[in-house]
Amino acid sequence: MKQPSQNDSRRKTTLLLLLSTCLMFGFGFALVPMYNVLCDITGLNGRVPLVAAEESAAYDIISDRDVVMELAATLNQGMPWEFGPDEDQIEIQIGELAEVSYYAHNKTGRDLVIQAIPSISPGMAAKHLHKIECFCFDRQEFSAGEARHMPVRFYLDEGLPRHIDRVTLSYTLFEIK
Repeated sequence: MKQPSQNDSRRKTTLLLLLSTCLMFGFGFALVPMYNVLCDITGLNGRVPLVAAEESAAYDIISDRDVVMELAATLNQGMPWEFGPDEDQIEIQIGELAEVSYYAHNKTGRDLVIQAIPSISPGMAAKHLHKIECFCFDRQEFSAGEARHMPVRFYLDEGLPRHIDRVTLSYTLFEIK
């Protein structure tokens, strides 16, 4: 029986290390899309799909249960913008159609295209928040110096767990290049 030479052993070890490195890189690369799919399916991390809900469903059930909706906004990458909700919070009933507005002002001297990404907290409330109209559905074009109020129409459905009496709706503004 022939014993493996030292060169064969080194070659085998090198190939195994190279293969392991490639597999680890591939797994790390795949983690972000897998995480995004998991968040979209479960509503974890407050992520919700950007699709409009059916407006008529909002009027099916209006309960006597009130929920405080906190509104927040952040800018990405230190954008020279003014961006935030017109109100810091509102009180709504489950099933009640609510409308809030966010103010955005392009303080740059150039035209920009922006996209707002929503986040809902606590995460389990995300699948119970249904937006009918939202500036986050589409990219928004702003001329240099332009300012506007952008509406969000939504309701919370009766499936919202009873222990949740406060929901935060936050948007982060990104420039689309």
